[in-house]
Amino acid sequence: MRLIERRAFLLTALVAAPLASCAPGLRIPLVQRRRAGSLVRAGQDRTGRPRHVFGGLRIDAKVPPSDTAGDLYVIEHTDEAKGGPPRHVHHAQDEWFYVLEGAYRVDVGEERFDLGPGDSVFAPREVPHVWAHVSEGEGRLIIAFQPAGQMESFLGGLAEMGSAPSPEMMAPLFASHGMTMLGPPLPVV
Repeated sequence: MRLIERRAFLLTALVAAPLASCAPGLRIPLVQRRRAGSLVRAGQDRTGRPRHVFGGLRIDAKVPPSDTAGDLYVIEHTDEAKGGPPRHVHHAQDEWFYVLEGAYRVDVGEERFDLGPGDSVFAPREVPHVWAHVSEGEGRLIIAFQPAGQMESFLGGLAEMGSAPSPEMMAPLFASHGMTMLGPPLPVV
């Protein structure tokens, strides 16, 4: 190969590679997306494996990460008792809460939101947040995580614990799933 042809080839390759990676139509997905709709009936879990967590908590996957190539994870979160998780931060996921039933209190950063049916709140990644079911009776939320990250595995780990774990047991579970536990749950009366 002559020197001028070689230089032209190398220059073309150096320019074309970054451009090709930016062109959406040229991307080759590493994981296949689901190419059909999926119906999930009320009270059902898309995976057929609802998670029953300590304290009467049930988690039903409505849109599992496997359907979205990990871009999204949507759950229905049913609380039979008052309370919620410890204050924490997600390092790689945004979290969105939508109340179906009951009343919830959600702190995102320094702001406090009291939510009822039809209300929603967004908690951006890297912003500390905490939430709790604060009403009598059952409470139900839709929670979406974007991207899905390791949330499906995290919730599975909680379900395997059986009973309410101590903060010392929870901190490593949070850390191994891309989150940091920052403090106690919201007090609920």
